[in-house]
Amino acid sequence: MINKLRKKDKYDLASNIIVFVIALLFLYPLLWLLTSAFKTSSEIYQMPPTILPENFHLGNFQKLFSGNPAIRWVLNSVIVATSSAGLSVIFSSLAAYGFAKMKFKGKNILFVLVIASVMIPKETFIVPLFEIVVAFDWVDTYQSMIIPNLGTGLGTFLLYSFFKDIPDSIRESAKIDGANEWTIFRKLMLPIVAPGIGALFILNFVTYWNDYLWQLLMARSEEMQTISVGAAALQQALNPDIGLRVAGATLAAIPMVIIFLMFQRFFTSGITAGAVKE
Repeated sequence: MINKLRKKDKYDLASNIIVFVIALLFLYPLLWLLTSAFKTSSEIYQMPPTILPENFHLGNFQKLFSGNPAIRWVLNSVIVATSSAGLSVIFSSLAAYGFAKMKFKGKNILFVLVIASVMIPKETFIVPLFEIVVAFDWVDTYQSMIIPNLGTGLGTFLLYSFFKDIPDSIRESAKIDGANEWTIFRKLMLPIVAPGIGALFILNFVTYWNDYLWQLLMARSEEMQTISVGAAALQQALNPDIGLRVAGATLAAIPMVIIFLMFQRFFTSGITAGAVKE
């Protein structure tokens, strides 16, 4: 028995070391990006490269904010990502609840079509979607970057499993007590599936924050650009100042890291909920 415990301890130690090394490999590009934002361009090109800057240089961010509407870019990204993620969660939860708990004709066929939409990449219907936006005269507006993101088959599919696992007896008891469908959904069902909603919000937020292609097509003016589009423009500009470009990429990455660290607990519980049945 003691030998088995020792073998298990050795296995756990080895597996933890491997996971730690892999985590460092994945984190190294992010670490290099964050530290290089505080280096001069000459130090970034220095060979052999250094991880930490010799002297913290704030000139990259000064040039970024003084020569570009970077604050407006960040504000646009916050508005687009937060609004898109929040509204898509609302619509996905309503659709998932309807498919999981309500009965209506054609439900199975419609659910299959919703799930099948997950397999269709957005790039395949981006042309007709662009024509619709142009017809509504929404180009270079917030609604053009928010409204097309509201219907997501992935969000419906993810929350469907959460609603499906809730016993029907809870809903039936609430109906006997006189609660209507909206009250049941808002006061009983949503608190139970809160972990799934939190995980879906984070996934959607990161997706819409990085939605470069659609935001590039919609943002015609520099004031309507998001940080992902603005930072990419710095990368593509004929500018030898690599420090400025790295600072733009850092500004685009930091909010996502902060959001994930703040809501990591909800993300982990939402993803793993239902994985283990008692």
